[in-house]
Amino acid sequence: MIITVASGKGGTGKTTIAVNLGLALARAGQPQVHVVDCDVEEPNAALFLNPVLEESEEVGQLIPEVDLEKCTFCGVCAEVCQYSAIAVVAQRVLVFPELCHGCGSCTLNCPEDAITEKLDVMGVLERGRAGSITFAQGRMDVGEAMPTPIIRQLKKWAIPEDHSDRVVILDAPPGTSCPVVESMRGADYVLMVTEPTPFGLHDLRLAVQVARDELGSQVGVVINRDGVGDEEVDAYCEAENVPVLMRVPWDRRIAEAYSEGIPLIDALPEYQQAFLSLYQEVARRVGQEVAR
Repeated sequence: MIITVASGKGGTGKTTIAVNLGLALARAGQPQVHVVDCDVEEPNAALFLNPVLEESEEVGQLIPEVDLEKCTFCGVCAEVCQYSAIAVVAQRVLVFPELCHGCGSCTLNCPEDAITEKLDVMGVLERGRAGSITFAQGRMDVGEAMPTPIIRQLKKWAIPEDHSDRVVILDAPPGTSCPVVESMRGADYVLMVTEPTPFGLHDLRLAVQVARDELGSQVGVVINRDGVGDEEVDAYCEAENVPVLMRVPWDRRIAEAYSEGIPLIDALPEYQQAFLSLYQEVARRVGQEVAR
């Protein structure tokens, strides 16, 4: 089962939920738990899991390279590019890597076979172990503009094709843009972490719309810092039939543990069962039986 932990805005506690869910399952004896940090611009799950990283691999996307001796400057490549990443001006072909999405259309449609592709390195993928947890993360190089290709390749690299006997937890980046969509794509269930504030509600609405209405994913909500705001998040969830599966109250002890990189279930062991119950409820909603 693949569970994506997402949020409409940053700072809601998304990584806290993802990390502690993985730890709780691993400590309960769940075999084959994977935690994948898809926030490739600012990965921080490793700060709490302290994994031993054993493998790394450069990651990027293929961008066109034009052989000017073969090119007839017909302009077909520019016509098929939806992102204006390649242009033909007189007897010159201009390639704009920062606009390229690596779709390969220019290469496939070139009538002279004058275009090949080369890897434009954008970051690195890393994989290792945190106890019994298999951990993976991506790190995008400073100055790069598009995290989505890295996330796409991270998922392929970190998630086995046959994951039916595994629990894979994806820690998505914040927001509702393309990187988040890629992190949620293919998930069996999406956990939205929010806070009971006007900002939390505003961004939760957008995130639920993307996950449920655009991707067709099942969605549940975790309310973090419960008690600090108002009841509008609860009212929205009830009106939209979005289940609230867990509440984490505002507690100074949790904030102090977070600031020291201590997982919640280590600081407050009573949350071990709370996270197991969260997983059991998610599994029930996707039709998967689990041992209690």
